Amino acid sequence: MNRRVFGITGWKNSGKTTLTEKLVAELVRRGWKVSTVKHAHHDFDIDKPGADSYRHRQAGATEVAIVSGTRWALMHELRGEDEPTLEVILSRLAPCDLVLVEGYKREAHRKIETRRLDAKDRTPLSAGDPNIVAVAADFAAEGERLPVFDLDDAKSIADFIERTTGLVA
Repeated sequence: MNRRVFGITGWKNSGKTTLTEKLVAELVRRGWKVSTVKHAHHDFDIDKPGADSYRHRQAGATEVAIVSGTRWALMHELRGEDEPTLEVILSRLAPCDLVLVEGYKREAHRKIETRRLDAKDRTPLSAGDPNIVAVAADFAAEGERLPVFDLDDAKSIADFIERTTGLVA
């Protein structure tokens, strides 16, 4: 299946999550079905010690699905396997209009680079990544060759994403 995928990338503390959250809300408000993929660089856990699902994983289960009338989640323990590629993760998502991908700096999908004055690193990523097609910053990005948006202007960025991914002509 050919999916519409658009990324939000940037250095640590550059505003990626806040922008992703605003874009999801704006795009859903416009009637689109949006999914997200978030890359974490650390040993995260969405489960709590003592929970039944946690106990299942601790016992050695590779996959644990938790299901209720409201939501379901599937956790997969890698147990020595390589981290799955973005392509593998995308293939496991249910059909939707658009997948917003937060992180995954080195992947080859189109993305917007977030920049904040408070970020840990402010070295532009766009110079070395031809897949970065725009910049969202909380300061004037002087001399930038790409379209530059205000980091807080989710409406204009959503318009750009709709056009760039072909959601609208």
